[in-house]
Amino acid sequence: MSFTEQCNQIFRQVIRDYHITDDIDATINNPYDSNSVENRLYLKCWIDTVQWHLEDIIRDPHIDPLEALSLKRRIDRSNQDRTDLVEQIDSYFRQKYSDVAVAPDARINTESPAWAVDRLSILALKIYHMNEQTERTDASDEHREKCRMKLNVLLEQQKDLSLAIDQLLEDIEAGRKYMKVYRQMKMYNDPATNPILYQKKQ
Repeated sequence: MSFTEQCNQIFRQVIRDYHITDDIDATINNPYDSNSVENRLYLKCWIDTVQWHLEDIIRDPHIDPLEALSLKRRIDRSNQDRTDLVEQIDSYFRQKYSDVAVAPDARINTESPAWAVDRLSILALKIYHMNEQTERTDASDEHREKCRMKLNVLLEQQKDLSLAIDQLLEDIEAGRKYMKVYRQMKMYNDPATNPILYQKKQ
């Protein structure tokens, strides 16, 4: 099984597990060993899945403003957790390939493996929810057909992205490419770099 086959399998498992209750406050039941990359992949997709539904809720035009603000704060925290998980997964790759002899003409990729895996997790959610739209009995035939066409594109994209990630990992393992991990350094979360926050301290 390739790495992305494993990813996609775990992501489907997460999305199924979440929709047993379909509750943004449901307790996560991560079945994988806490020190494994599988555990990180499961947690990563769980965060993405909860945030997907938070983003749906906050777009309710009749939502109470105070509830919306609370949800926005929660989404901000979720985004930071998501970034942290991506960096943990990249650290796994850094460790895994730490002994690889990098070729003198090795090239760097536009994104790290884990940020590509991040997109793969989001794609799994798009596929699940677009498929839901193709099965809606309260929607028109035209709506379902449009969604079927979009679903086919998403499935093709998943196939292509999976292949690209596996090829990237093969290139890193062979020393043809090398990876760097750039910490995201989100300034708006840091009271030392967000002017709205540090100016209030003065």
